[in-house]
Amino acid sequence: MRYLKSLWLLALGITGQVAVAQQPSPPQMKTFVDALMKKMTLEEKLGQLNLLTSGEVVTGSAVSTGVEAKIKAGQVGAMLNMTKVDDIRKAQQMAVEQSRLKIPLLFGLDVVHGYKTTFPIPLALSCSWDMNMIERSARVAAMEASAVGINWTFSPMVDIARDARWGRIAEGSGEDPYLGSQIAAAMVRGYQGNNFADNSNILACVKHFALYGAAEAGRDYNTTDMSRVRMYNEYFPPYKAAIDAGAATVMTSFNEVDGIPATGNKWLMTDVLRRQWDFKGFVVTDYTAINEMMAHGMGDLAQVSALALNAGTDMDMVGEGFTGTIAQSLKAGKVNINTIDAACRRILEAKYKLGLFTDPYRNCKGDRSAELYTPEKRMEARKAATESFVLLRNQQQLLPLKKQGSIALIGPLAHSRVNMTGTWSVSADITQHPSLLEALQKEVGNAVKINYAKGANLTADSMLEVNSTMFGRSLNRDARSAAELRKEALEAAAKSDIIVAALGESSEMSGECASRTDIGIPDTQKELLQALTATGKPVVLVLFAGRPLTLPWENEHIPAILNVWFGGCEAGAAIADVLFGAVNPSGKLTTSFPQNIGQLPLYYSHKNTGRPLAGNDTWFTKFRSNYLDVSNEPLYPFGYGLSYTTFSYSDIRLSANQFKPGGNIKATVTVTNTGKYDGVEIVQLYTRDMVGSIARPVKELKGFQRIALKAGASQEITFTITENDLKFFNNELKYAAEPGLFKLFIGGNSRDVKETTFTLL
Repeated sequence: MRYLKSLWLLALGITGQVAVAQQPSPPQMKTFVDALMKKMTLEEKLGQLNLLTSGEVVTGSAVSTGVEAKIKAGQVGAMLNMTKVDDIRKAQQMAVEQSRLKIPLLFGLDVVHGYKTTFPIPLALSCSWDMNMIERSARVAAMEASAVGINWTFSPMVDIARDARWGRIAEGSGEDPYLGSQIAAAMVRGYQGNNFADNSNILACVKHFALYGAAEAGRDYNTTDMSRVRMYNEYFPPYKAAIDAGAATVMTSFNEVDGIPATGNKWLMTDVLRRQWDFKGFVVTDYTAINEMMAHGMGDLAQVSALALNAGTDMDMVGEGFTGTIAQSLKAGKVNINTIDAACRRILEAKYKLGLFTDPYRNCKGDRSAELYTPEKRMEARKAATESFVLLRNQQQLLPLKKQGSIALIGPLAHSRVNMTGTWSVSADITQHPSLLEALQKEVGNAVKINYAKGANLTADSMLEVNSTMFGRSLNRDARSAAELRKEALEAAAKSDIIVAALGESSEMSGECASRTDIGIPDTQKELLQALTATGKPVVLVLFAGRPLTLPWENEHIPAILNVWFGGCEAGAAIADVLFGAVNPSGKLTTSFPQNIGQLPLYYSHKNTGRPLAGNDTWFTKFRSNYLDVSNEPLYPFGYGLSYTTFSYSDIRLSANQFKPGGNIKATVTVTNTGKYDGVEIVQLYTRDMVGSIARPVKELKGFQRIALKAGASQEITFTITENDLKFFNNELKYAAEPGLFKLFIGGNSRDVKETTFTLL
């Protein structure tokens, strides 16, 4: 197992400093916890395994009752969804001053992409390919959350997702395990820092373990089923990277794995997580996941609670199955006291590492409100948003816009403050962030006349709009007919030189329980866009989205498309920065965009069939693996993103065309900025194993570099390829590289690449 662990560390490029949560436990901690546990009753031990909710923030369907009495009785180990520092201090005071053993509470919250200073949604952040910025976004989130008493975040979400119907694709980092692993580690470092003695560092929780992003049909909470080869090679790496970076806690997923729900899956929680990966922290369920195993058909509450505890799950989120049934299961011999003690110990150790036994009020004393939402943090969020936007199309260099003349700003998302931050911005002051209209007006002042019209409702279906604008994100549905709204928009367009259409999804059209079977721009908005195009005026589509959308008509008819995702608290200002050229867009897609929904799931690193299309085939050939009605290719491939400038790549130069294990080769290209704007390019390295003991993907990302080039400048970019870059888990789950021929690709996306070959001897 130690050998397997070291291979994982090398495979994911995680070396150097050992993270806080994975350091050996200090002797004084063991002494302290041993002494405390000797004093604890069974009820108090089970209380440490109990995570309740205040109900202040809604992240699930159940709300805890009798919380104060349970805290005073020592029957609660942690609380979630509390956001007011006075309330947190009061709850902690009950625990440490009114309970028998005075054990402090943990306070958790879904600080997913910021607390008050909200960064772009995680899918958008991933499109920056900027690990320093991503780590910094988590650092800012930890600094702010800790200022109000929160010491535990349910982030990062690292689930690989390849089906854009799944709403929670917005909350992760896309389809690729290599890039996802880099981001997972960066987020953990940002949240936890180097030392929990710093009270601005908080516990990270890697989620959802495991395979949640592979839900069948893209339907949230649905069944997942895959081979272990696929688990280890494609879905496990980001979880493992987060754990090797020191993630202190892990959250279970709702789905089953090999027929057993993850929360009760001993192979997953004990064999893989603790024995193979040497995880030392504690495991918490997702919201009522233990109770939900009853619906999976795993037994009554007592049975599923025992199943979860015996599997290696330590803390029960909201369901209270552990406190309600485990004592009886212990008497019946269904669980043993050593299992209970081990779970309790892991939670007490987390509190010890955080310093809560020394100072339980470390995160909730004094007024630290001045640390929230500062101008400096907002500038970081603004820069992050500009890096996350992806320019999908820019015919005739329509963008950047000039600050002159008149602009028609049209669309249901053009003047909505509450949708700017995106899903899972549970602590943001969503009514305070400027809308796109307000941001553009501030940017251009009197230099440009902006003619605004809503133009359409979010969708023709009023109930769908209600379900897509929950949690205070209403777009204030207009009672006028679609024809009346379009007429007003066309009048605004007629008075303007150029049209900027702010269309797409509302923020709650993606996220948890926001799966869609139609992932195009909603109906009434599409009709509006077609009408605007028919005016003959140039149209810029500012696309709001929390997932890849199907845009074949838009790609054919709209000259400029800027995908702004949901950019956080400074989204409006950041969009203005990019539209008017203060910032050159540099984002690159981390998910493939399908031509239509029938292609899903879709991802670049697929495997060949025995009847692939040949290189000289048209997109349809009988008796080949293809569709009758559309090509196999995505509309926009993984890694794709345009700039206001252009970049060229030289042929690849190799230091050698073969190497032995223990050696390496260097691959070099010259990248040139061939346009008239300074710009940032993300240079991507892919490999392909041409002959393997199991079928191998047609391309795999193995490295990337983010470089800034002045107009006309060139830079040599070198990647070093070692045996480690070529390793994979074979059919026996052995991790090794196999000798033979490999292809190597370097380019600006997964499709448009230079290519060469080399051999591993």
